[in-house]
Amino acid sequence: MAKSSGKKNAFYAQSGGVTAVINASACGVIETARKHKDKIGKVYAGRNGIIGALTEDLIDTNKESKSAIAALRHTPSGAFGSCRYKLKSLEQNRREYERLIEVFEAHNIGYFFYNGGGDSADTCLKVSQLSKKMGYPIQAIHVPKTVDNDLPITDNCPGFGSVAKYIAVSTREASFDVASMAKTSTKVFILEVMGRHAGWIAAAGAMASSEDCEIPVIVLFPEVTFNRRKFMQAVKAKVKQFGYVSIVVSEGVKSRDGKFLADQGLKDAFGHAQLGGVAPVVANMIREDLKLKYHWAVADYLQRAARHIASKSDVEQAYAMGKAAVELAIKGKNSVMPTVVRTSNSPYRWKVGEANLSRVANVEKMMPKSFISKDGFGITKKCRDYLGPLMKGEDYPPYGKDGLPKYVRLKNAPVKRKLGDFKV
Repeated sequence: MAKSSGKKNAFYAQSGGVTAVINASACGVIETARKHKDKIGKVYAGRNGIIGALTEDLIDTNKESKSAIAALRHTPSGAFGSCRYKLKSLEQNRREYERLIEVFEAHNIGYFFYNGGGDSADTCLKVSQLSKKMGYPIQAIHVPKTVDNDLPITDNCPGFGSVAKYIAVSTREASFDVASMAKTSTKVFILEVMGRHAGWIAAAGAMASSEDCEIPVIVLFPEVTFNRRKFMQAVKAKVKQFGYVSIVVSEGVKSRDGKFLADQGLKDAFGHAQLGGVAPVVANMIREDLKLKYHWAVADYLQRAARHIASKSDVEQAYAMGKAAVELAIKGKNSVMPTVVRTSNSPYRWKVGEANLSRVANVEKMMPKSFISKDGFGITKKCRDYLGPLMKGEDYPPYGKDGLPKYVRLKNAPVKRKLGDFKV
């Protein structure tokens, strides 16, 4: 094992589904750590998340230039690779925890920054707990990220604002298209968006309609049990009034029996039902019941990868969360997560807060009832006041002569291994 020194190295990793701004958080972590060389040595990144720590597949971010790290702020997706891998309890799988400690000790790592959602918060909490149980000091700080916007305590999650902007803009633009063709062709457009249990992204679709640009939009939330008869009545009424309708449906919409409309019968790495394909399910219902011509689309990866239309506030908050995570670690904090605290809606103001991971891990924040309209198919003014500031502002990436955005690809130079192989 490597001998411990007064100055510890840091380990940073990305987890779960990536976003348009998760690299901005990575930029915040690395740039801030570089400003505190008296406290933090090198910053190592895990190749493909926590798996990189388990397999000792580490990346030396010190090999990257200042400009390359800065370019992460406007580059989408996960620069170091992400993963869906949830650590079990210490009692269930002690070998993985012992391996983590072994790798951290071998590389003199005393800071653990894990950038992800709810499952990542749980992993971060477990790592902080194991450091006490196994006698090796690790300061574990969770960096919030999730397009689902379902982490508790924080006002919102980095990654969500940009997805909300993308979905609102796409719904408005597609609605203009459908309106043009409705007289003789398509009368219903259906857009499927992410959101297993929480309908935050779907709610953003309703933002496509505003006082100065009224658009017929119906939203199907996971929080509202799907009622086929009521839904068809709403579709029929919108088409009669406007000539067309746009429907934004969350992948997590459930029927009265509690089953996902889009459940494929498969499970992902976290044991969650593998969803996808709710748009064609809803489209077929409309064809059967109303005989209306339709088109459907699935936003899928496009919604979370669209850095070209990212929200400025989202980029700024993503960077701020990475920066704050390092500052919390330097202050001696452990098992915590920086948060976004909203102090004003108009003008929009926010500050950085702090939450204990014991209050964050394995807790999902759903859409409040006060955010969903009484008919269950739209959003309230309270919801609009919440969503609006998160979508505002543009932070365009630089563009090249070919008209395409210029994104950075890091060297991702490996750190020399000191231990034997380990299979996950």
